[in-house]
Amino acid sequence: MKELDRLDRKILRELQRDGRLTNIELADKVSLSPTATAERVKRLTRDGYILGYMAVLSPEMLDRSLLVFVQVKLDRTTPDVFDAFAKAVKRSDDVMECHMVAGGFDYLVKARLSGMDAYRQFLSEVILSLPGVRETHTYAVMEEVKRSAHLPV
Repeated sequence: MKELDRLDRKILRELQRDGRLTNIELADKVSLSPTATAERVKRLTRDGYILGYMAVLSPEMLDRSLLVFVQVKLDRTTPDVFDAFAKAVKRSDDVMECHMVAGGFDYLVKARLSGMDAYRQFLSEVILSLPGVRETHTYAVMEEVKRSAHLPV
């Protein structure tokens, strides 16, 4: 993996702020020629630093204002149960993130839903029906204090 220099980091910061910048706008912001900027962006993408681009959507406008985190404990921690759980959770559009964690439970699931009725349905039809689920604890978010996908560069 190539070491990032100051300009690479500046490009990554600018693209995190606004992934819709044109190459000319980006070049202006990082004080490079458009050709040099385009080459750096291609390299950063090819080397895996830039994974893609997407729009950030409003959960409220799309009737997904309820954010929940669900701790999931499995009945057995064997590779086949882990694999079955991972495959099943990937099929749910309500699940935004799912992480296998170390500690007192096995997975932390982040989901966005329209409200408490949708959550109850999600819990019974998605989470509790997943392979190997023994116990869950849900935390409904009352206020999002900070929401960011930006990495420090």
